[in-house]
Amino acid sequence: MRYEGNICLITDVEFRKPGKGGAFYKVKLRDIDSGKQKEHTYNSGSSIEMVRIEKRPYQFLYIDGENYVFMNNETYEQIPLHKNMLGDQIKYLKENTICQLAFEGETVLSAEIPQHVNLLVTITEPGFKGDSTGNTLKPATLETGAEIQVPLFVNQDDMIRVDTTTDSYIERVKE
Repeated sequence: MRYEGNICLITDVEFRKPGKGGAFYKVKLRDIDSGKQKEHTYNSGSSIEMVRIEKRPYQFLYIDGENYVFMNNETYEQIPLHKNMLGDQIKYLKENTICQLAFEGETVLSAEIPQHVNLLVTITEPGFKGDSTGNTLKPATLETGAEIQVPLFVNQDDMIRVDTTTDSYIERVKE
């Protein structure tokens, strides 16, 4: 949506209908250019200016300083994106990952990595064979440098599936 002349992504919407007064929406926004979070309240009858966004698949190639370079696999066009545009999700990004880049016209607004990624455990304490319940967790460092909590039975050099939105272990996967 467009807010105060800037393109913003809506990160959260909360609808409220108090006992007194009219209903309203409390909206959390992230300014695409600055990355700053904003909050705004709209009356339920208010109109907002929506922006047409198109998502396209791009493959992550490499890091160049503070830029992450992505390539369109159909046109081979390469686009560098500043690391701030990727936010916290860069800790799960590895080469050749297919990501969704959001465009308004030819301007990149954001990049999203897949919700689930398979990553190699590079550092963790040795596992216990008997504990397969997964109730007790231990820290593990992944091939990208990200740190998450994993069940006790996960060992170093295991390939695991991670939920990038919750920073949580899902399962072990066969390579």
